[in-house]
Amino acid sequence: MLRGLWSAASGMNSMQLNLDVIANNLANTNTIGFKRSRADFEDLLYQTLRMAGTENIDGTQVPTGMQVGMGSRPAAIQKIFTQGDFLNTGNELDWVIEGRGFFKVISNGEEYYTRAGAFKLDRDGYIVTSNGDRLQPEFAVPEDTVRISLDPYGSLVAADASGEALASAQLTIYDFANPAGLSSEGRNLFFPTQASGDPIEGTPGTENFGTLAQGFIEQSNVDVVKEMVDMIVTQRAYELNSKTVQTADEMLGIASNLRR
Repeated sequence: MLRGLWSAASGMNSMQLNLDVIANNLANTNTIGFKRSRADFEDLLYQTLRMAGTENIDGTQVPTGMQVGMGSRPAAIQKIFTQGDFLNTGNELDWVIEGRGFFKVISNGEEYYTRAGAFKLDRDGYIVTSNGDRLQPEFAVPEDTVRISLDPYGSLVAADASGEALASAQLTIYDFANPAGLSSEGRNLFFPTQASGDPIEGTPGTENFGTLAQGFIEQSNVDVVKEMVDMIVTQRAYELNSKTVQTADEMLGIASNLRR
Protein backbone atom coordinates (compact mmCIF):
# COMPACT_ATOMS: atom_id res chain seq x y z
CA MET A 1 0.00 0.00 0.00
CA LEU A 2 1.27 3.49 -0.83
CA ARG A 3 2.53 5.39 2.23
CA GLY A 4 1.44 8.66 0.64
CA LEU A 5 -2.21 7.62 0.85
CA TRP A 6 -2.13 7.52 4.65
CA SER A 7 0.21 10.49 4.98
CA ALA A 8 -2.18 12.63 2.94
CA ALA A 9 -5.13 11.39 4.99
CA SER A 10 -3.39 12.46 8.19
CA GLY A 11 -2.75 15.85 6.59
CA MET A 12 -6.44 16.24 5.80
CA ASN A 13 -7.35 15.46 9.41
CA SER A 14 -4.81 18.00 10.63
CA MET A 15 -6.14 20.72 8.34
CA GLN A 16 -9.69 19.96 9.42
CA LEU A 17 -8.71 20.54 13.06
CA ASN A 18 -6.85 23.71 12.09
CA LEU A 19 -10.00 25.03 10.42
CA ASP A 20 -11.99 24.26 13.59
CA VAL A 21 -9.56 26.39 15.61
CA ILE A 22 -9.69 29.25 13.09
CA ALA A 23 -13.51 29.11 13.04
CA ASN A 24 -13.64 29.43 16.84
CA ASN A 25 -11.27 32.41 16.71
CA LEU A 26 -13.44 34.18 14.13
CA ALA A 27 -16.63 33.35 16.04
CA ASN A 28 -15.19 35.15 19.09
CA THR A 29 -13.93 38.26 17.31
CA ASN A 30 -16.25 40.43 19.44
CA THR A 31 -15.97 38.42 22.66
CA ILE A 32 -14.61 40.60 25.48
CA GLY A 33 -11.25 39.41 26.79
CA PHE A 34 -11.09 36.47 24.36
CA LYS A 35 -7.64 35.08 23.56
CA ARG A 36 -7.09 33.45 20.18
CA SER A 37 -5.94 29.86 19.86
CA ARG A 38 -3.27 28.41 17.59
CA ALA A 39 -3.02 24.79 16.51
CA ASP A 40 0.48 23.30 16.55
CA PHE A 41 1.34 20.21 14.53
CA GLU A 42 4.19 17.71 14.45
CA ASP A 43 5.40 15.15 11.96
CA LEU A 44 4.81 11.45 12.59
CA LEU A 45 7.32 8.62 12.73
CA TYR A 46 9.70 8.05 9.84
CA GLN A 47 10.42 4.75 8.17
CA THR A 48 14.18 4.50 7.82
CA LEU A 49 15.26 2.75 4.64
CA ARG A 50 18.94 3.57 5.06
CA MET A 51 20.70 5.23 7.99
CA ALA A 52 22.90 8.24 7.39
CA GLY A 53 26.55 7.38 7.97
CA THR A 54 26.18 3.74 6.92
CA GLU A 55 29.44 2.35 5.55
CA ASN A 56 29.60 1.08 1.98
CA ILE A 57 31.57 -2.00 0.93
CA ASP A 58 34.57 0.14 0.03
CA GLY A 59 34.60 1.77 3.48
CA THR A 60 33.06 5.09 2.47
CA GLN A 61 30.10 6.50 4.40
CA VAL A 62 26.67 7.43 3.12
CA PRO A 63 26.36 11.22 3.64
CA THR A 64 22.56 11.23 3.82
CA GLY A 65 20.09 8.53 4.72
CA MET A 66 16.68 7.54 3.35
CA GLN A 67 13.71 8.25 5.59
CA VAL A 68 10.08 8.40 4.53
CA GLY A 69 7.65 10.34 6.72
CA MET A 70 4.23 9.06 7.72
CA GLY A 71 2.32 12.35 7.82
CA SER A 72 1.35 14.81 10.55
CA ARG A 73 -0.76 15.02 13.68
CA PRO A 74 -1.93 17.75 16.09
CA ALA A 75 0.52 18.42 18.91
CA ALA A 76 -1.25 21.19 20.86
CA ILE A 77 -3.85 23.93 20.69
CA GLN A 78 -2.32 26.89 22.47
CA LYS A 79 -3.94 30.05 23.81
CA ILE A 80 -2.07 33.21 22.78
CA PHE A 81 -2.25 35.71 25.65
CA THR A 82 -1.25 38.86 23.81
CA GLN A 83 -2.97 42.11 24.78
CA GLY A 84 -6.20 42.92 22.97
CA ASP A 85 -7.17 46.43 21.89
CA PHE A 86 -8.95 48.68 24.41
CA LEU A 87 -12.39 50.12 23.77
CA ASN A 88 -13.42 53.27 25.64
CA THR A 89 -16.93 52.77 27.04
CA GLY A 90 -17.05 55.36 29.82
CA ASN A 91 -18.81 52.79 32.01
CA GLU A 92 -17.40 52.92 35.54
CA LEU A 93 -17.75 49.13 35.92
CA ASP A 94 -15.78 48.33 32.76
CA TRP A 95 -12.17 47.58 33.71
CA VAL A 96 -9.12 46.34 31.84
CA ILE A 97 -5.77 44.99 32.94
CA GLU A 98 -2.91 46.70 31.11
CA GLY A 99 -0.28 43.96 31.12
CA ARG A 100 -0.20 40.60 32.84
CA GLY A 101 -2.89 39.43 35.21
CA PHE A 102 -6.40 38.03 35.64
CA PHE A 103 -9.44 38.92 37.70
CA LYS A 104 -10.63 36.18 40.07
CA VAL A 105 -14.32 35.29 40.34
CA ILE A 106 -16.33 32.63 42.15
CA SER A 107 -18.67 30.47 40.08
CA ASN A 108 -20.60 27.60 41.68
CA GLY A 109 -18.20 27.62 44.60
CA GLU A 110 -15.09 27.30 42.38
CA GLU A 111 -12.41 29.89 41.76
CA TYR A 112 -11.99 30.94 38.13
CA TYR A 113 -9.94 33.59 36.37
CA THR A 114 -10.87 35.95 33.56
CA ARG A 115 -9.59 38.83 31.45
CA ALA A 116 -13.11 40.05 30.71
CA GLY A 117 -13.66 43.09 32.92
CA ALA A 118 -17.22 44.03 31.86
CA PHE A 119 -18.66 43.91 35.37
CA LYS A 120 -22.15 44.68 36.64
CA LEU A 121 -23.99 45.00 39.96
CA ASP A 122 -26.36 42.32 41.24
CA ARG A 123 -29.45 43.03 43.33
CA ASP A 124 -27.38 42.96 46.53
CA GLY A 125 -24.90 45.52 45.19
CA TYR A 126 -22.03 43.08 44.63
CA ILE A 127 -19.79 43.44 41.58
CA VAL A 128 -20.37 40.43 39.31
CA THR A 129 -19.75 39.20 35.78
CA SER A 130 -22.49 38.94 33.14
CA ASN A 131 -23.21 35.43 34.44
CA GLY A 132 -23.54 36.58 38.06
CA ASP A 133 -20.11 35.33 39.23
CA ARG A 134 -18.84 37.53 42.05
CA LEU A 135 -15.56 39.36 41.73
CA GLN A 136 -12.96 38.51 44.38
CA PRO A 137 -12.38 40.04 46.83
CA GLU A 138 -16.11 40.69 47.16
CA PHE A 139 -17.19 44.31 47.14
CA ALA A 140 -20.74 45.46 47.93
CA VAL A 141 -21.61 48.92 46.65
CA PRO A 142 -23.73 50.88 49.18
CA GLU A 143 -27.20 52.09 48.12
CA ASP A 144 -26.31 55.80 48.32
CA THR A 145 -23.35 55.42 45.96
CA VAL A 146 -23.34 57.79 42.98
CA ARG A 147 -19.79 57.16 41.78
CA ILE A 148 -17.43 54.20 41.75
CA SER A 149 -13.78 54.96 41.12
CA LEU A 150 -10.85 52.63 40.51
CA ASP A 151 -7.25 53.77 40.29
CA PRO A 152 -4.49 51.99 38.32
CA TYR A 153 -3.22 50.26 41.45
CA GLY A 154 -6.48 48.61 42.46
CA SER A 155 -7.88 51.08 45.00
CA LEU A 156 -11.67 50.81 44.67
CA VAL A 157 -13.88 53.49 46.25
CA ALA A 158 -17.66 53.96 46.30
CA ALA A 159 -18.58 57.60 47.01
CA ASP A 160 -21.83 59.52 47.60
CA ALA A 161 -23.01 62.74 45.97
CA SER A 162 -20.75 64.85 48.17
CA GLY A 163 -17.71 62.78 47.26
CA GLU A 164 -17.42 61.13 50.65
CA ALA A 165 -16.24 57.52 50.56
CA LEU A 166 -18.94 55.08 51.65
CA ALA A 167 -16.89 51.90 51.10
CA SER A 168 -13.46 51.01 49.79
CA ALA A 169 -11.38 47.96 49.00
CA GLN A 170 -8.02 46.97 47.56
CA LEU A 171 -8.36 44.80 44.48
CA THR A 172 -5.76 42.17 43.73
CA ILE A 173 -5.12 40.39 40.45
CA TYR A 174 -3.55 37.04 39.68
CA ASP A 175 -0.96 35.65 37.33
CA PHE A 176 0.41 32.25 36.36
CA ALA A 177 3.84 30.97 35.47
CA ASN A 178 2.38 29.47 32.29
CA PRO A 179 -0.94 31.11 31.29
CA ALA A 180 -1.06 28.95 28.14
CA GLY A 181 -1.54 25.95 30.45
CA LEU A 182 -4.87 27.27 31.78
CA SER A 183 -7.99 25.30 30.93
CA SER A 184 -10.61 27.26 28.97
CA GLU A 185 -13.98 26.64 30.60
CA GLY A 186 -16.14 28.86 28.39
CA ARG A 187 -17.99 31.99 29.60
CA ASN A 188 -14.64 33.87 29.43
CA LEU A 189 -13.35 31.79 32.36
CA PHE A 190 -10.09 29.93 32.88
CA PHE A 191 -9.29 27.24 35.42
CA PRO A 192 -5.78 26.46 36.75
CA THR A 193 -4.11 23.16 35.86
CA GLN A 194 -0.87 21.43 36.75
CA ALA A 195 0.62 22.94 33.57
CA SER A 196 -0.34 26.53 34.41
CA GLY A 197 0.91 26.37 37.99
CA ASP A 198 -0.78 27.84 41.05
CA PRO A 199 -2.22 31.37 40.88
CA ILE A 200 0.11 34.12 42.07
CA GLU A 201 -1.68 36.98 43.83
CA GLY A 202 -0.39 40.52 43.54
CA THR A 203 -1.27 44.21 43.65
CA PRO A 204 -1.81 45.89 40.29
CA GLY A 205 1.22 47.87 39.15
CA THR A 206 3.72 45.97 41.31
CA GLU A 207 6.41 43.55 40.15
CA ASN A 208 5.24 41.93 36.90
CA PHE A 209 1.55 42.66 37.34
CA GLY A 210 -0.31 45.02 35.02
CA THR A 211 -2.20 48.13 36.04
CA LEU A 212 -5.95 48.70 35.91
CA ALA A 213 -7.88 51.18 33.79
CA GLN A 214 -11.50 52.16 34.41
CA GLY A 215 -14.01 52.87 31.66
CA PHE A 216 -12.46 50.49 29.12
CA ILE A 217 -12.96 46.91 28.01
CA GLU A 218 -10.36 44.64 26.44
CA GLN A 219 -11.42 43.37 23.05
CA SER A 220 -10.37 39.98 21.70
CA ASN A 221 -6.86 39.68 20.31
CA VAL A 222 -8.15 38.01 17.13
CA ASP A 223 -6.65 39.51 13.96
CA VAL A 224 -9.40 38.95 11.41
CA VAL A 225 -7.11 39.45 8.41
CA LYS A 226 -4.59 36.91 9.74
CA GLU A 227 -7.34 34.39 10.46
CA MET A 228 -8.72 34.81 6.93
CA VAL A 229 -5.27 34.24 5.43
CA ASP A 230 -4.75 31.19 7.67
CA MET A 231 -8.15 29.88 6.56
CA ILE A 232 -7.19 30.20 2.88
CA VAL A 233 -3.85 28.45 3.48
CA THR A 234 -5.63 25.70 5.42
CA GLN A 235 -8.18 25.22 2.65
CA ARG A 236 -5.47 24.96 -0.01
CA ALA A 237 -3.45 22.53 2.09
CA TYR A 238 -6.58 20.39 2.52
CA GLU A 239 -7.13 20.44 -1.25
CA LEU A 240 -3.53 19.43 -1.94
CA ASN A 241 -3.74 16.54 0.53
CA SER A 242 -7.01 15.38 -1.03
CA LYS A 243 -5.35 15.57 -4.45
CA THR A 244 -2.56 13.35 -3.10
CA VAL A 245 -5.14 10.80 -1.96
CA GLN A 246 -6.69 10.89 -5.42
CA THR A 247 -3.31 10.48 -7.11
CA ALA A 248 -2.37 7.57 -4.86
CA ASP A 249 -5.69 5.92 -5.67
CA GLU A 250 -5.05 6.35 -9.40
CA MET A 251 -1.59 4.80 -9.04
CA LEU A 252 -3.08 1.81 -7.21
CA GLY A 253 -5.68 1.53 -9.94
CA ILE A 254 -2.95 1.42 -12.58
CA ALA A 255 -1.12 -1.31 -10.65
CA SER A 256 -4.28 -3.37 -10.19
CA ASN A 257 -5.02 -3.22 -13.93
CA LEU A 258 -1.65 -4.59 -15.04
CA ARG A 259 -1.81 -7.53 -17.46
CA ARG A 260 0.82 -10.10 -18.37
